[in-house]
Amino acid sequence: MPPIPHRHRHTRAVGAAVAATAALLVAGLSGSASAGTAPDATAPTAAQTLRTDAAPPALLRAMERDLGLDRRQAERRLANEADAGAVAGRLRAALGADFAGAWVRGAESGTLTVATTDAADVAAIEAQGAVAKVVRHSLADLDAAKSRLDRAAAVRDGDAADAPVRYVDVRTNTVTVQAVRPSAARVLLDAAGIGAGLARVESTAEKPRPLYDLRGGEAYYINNSGRCSVGFPVTKGGQEGFATAGHCGRTGASTTGYNRVAQGTFQGSVFPGRDMAWVAVNSNWRATPYVSGAGGQNVQVTGSTQAPVGASVCRSGSTTGWHCGTVQQHNTSVTYPEGTITGVTRTTVCAEPGDSGGSYISGSQAQGVTSGGSGDCRSGGTTFFQPINPLLQNYGLTLKTTDDGGPEEPPPGEGGTWAAGTVYQPGDTVTHGGATYRCIQGHQAHAGWEPPNVPALWQRV
Repeated sequence: MPPIPHRHRHTRAVGAAVAATAALLVAGLSGSASAGTAPDATAPTAAQTLRTDAAPPALLRAMERDLGLDRRQAERRLANEADAGAVAGRLRAALGADFAGAWVRGAESGTLTVATTDAADVAAIEAQGAVAKVVRHSLADLDAAKSRLDRAAAVRDGDAADAPVRYVDVRTNTVTVQAVRPSAARVLLDAAGIGAGLARVESTAEKPRPLYDLRGGEAYYINNSGRCSVGFPVTKGGQEGFATAGHCGRTGASTTGYNRVAQGTFQGSVFPGRDMAWVAVNSNWRATPYVSGAGGQNVQVTGSTQAPVGASVCRSGSTTGWHCGTVQQHNTSVTYPEGTITGVTRTTVCAEPGDSGGSYISGSQAQGVTSGGSGDCRSGGTTFFQPINPLLQNYGLTLKTTDDGGPEEPPPGEGGTWAAGTVYQPGDTVTHGGATYRCIQGHQAHAGWEPPNVPALWQRV
């Protein structure tokens, strides 16, 4: 939920979106894939700890409407996807250079598939309860090819505009280009030196655009004119504010809130290239750990663990409210009329102008802020969001969560040595480089996010 004036009474959430992530602190795998072991059979899984009232009713109703599920299926899907995300992260760390991506499938089963380039990894993958798939290209190779494609698109604007969406598709083990003019896609692929065995071209009639027209999810106004939506409330030191999309406003632009009361100022903004920004608010507003759900009900934010491909995700925006869909691909590039942005996530969630900047959340885990897309919420569409963790890291922000102090904060836990792929909760302590750090924001660790590198996530003690 976005900042609200001090005069508004603080409200409690209807219920936690998922009561699962605390059960995911299973020791992270390290070293070679052959070292992988099955999780402790005595440790509760997210599915085992999920209560029937764990997710807000509004979130479940939106999943039922948009994903064609009943309530029981929606509850089980949230729990299974929480487990799948943690397992995928651990296996990514364990498989190293062999890792070729992961995805989930199924409304209830949440079957996790993990791809590898080495058949010797199959046993380790299956030991974690996942389905193994042996493929030709590693995720690192696919990402490198897509980076070459992005560089080619940067110097061929005309072709990029006619081949506007480019992403790594882990399910097909290819770099995929969606094009309104297939010849434009082939020009970009040839310029990037990407052969047919590594690439796939899809025809499309869609040309994404930023969702201009200028709460997570509530409206704010830029320079008393355009409207966007709040992403996630954040803090930086003692300063409160919110994360949103870069295309909504430039650094220095002023904002007013949904009630047209003076609110804040853009402190940083990147667009194109990325689509990220943050606004510092004045003392009349305060950051809360909520996203506005259906009917304005609060949906709690407890962390920012990335949901895997195939997972359900819901969006809150000031034009169309609360809608759900699934994650299609991470690390997508898309060319808008204003330029190319990279590193966004592609989804099946619908959105319309004015929803820009609004929040994407999976269960209780913040995912990102609305960037752009195509279609609408009457006929359906495709949208892209800027992932929240790179945004937080870029500006040194801390996500406001229900674990930020007070009676809901869990006691400190001993996490041992920091390890990529592990899900950490606020209060967990780890060692890294001979120093001890305490987690201040729930997240799933990735290489490059070592505690000294991300002060928004870790505090040295």
